[in-house]
Amino acid sequence: MSDASITQLLRNWIDGDQESLEALTPLVYDQLHRIAARAFRDERPDHTLQTTALVHEAYARLVNVDVDWQDRSHFFALAARMMRRVLVDHANAKGASKRGGGMRELPLDAVIAVSPQIGNEILELHEALTLLAERDQRKADILELHYFGGLTYDEMGEVLGLSSSTLDREIRFAKAWLRSRLEP
Repeated sequence: MSDASITQLLRNWIDGDQESLEALTPLVYDQLHRIAARAFRDERPDHTLQTTALVHEAYARLVNVDVDWQDRSHFFALAARMMRRVLVDHANAKGASKRGGGMRELPLDAVIAVSPQIGNEILELHEALTLLAERDQRKADILELHYFGGLTYDEMGEVLGLSSSTLDREIRFAKAWLRSRLEP
């Protein structure tokens, strides 16, 4: 199915056509699964948060958000942001349970465990991206799509409307900035 068809289904769904959501789901599910799988490709094989769980949680959040979808790219950019939130929520929940847990209300999806090391890394990355967003939102968006969405350079260029040379320059700068923030 073409990008235009997906965009039309998104718009119809927002206009209240439930059948469009049902038609859209199988079309975007595979792509969401590929994005999540890329996000996990460099993780330990025994990581307890599974790709499918990440996709399901992100998708559940996407279908409940009130957004005027611009196009397919907009949908997948928001999907990457939702995946980031899911990972950060899981890392926060894991940290809260280590500190006794009773002080915070945990989301239902907190039953999926994230290892302490990965949870800390996700939280550090999240904090660094939040700081970068205050300084340069576009660079933060690029890193979010790359690290949390697992998008390729071509996909990021499409989502953000950037040429490959601009994207290359921006991501090299953003990665260097991120390394400087995360290295001891």
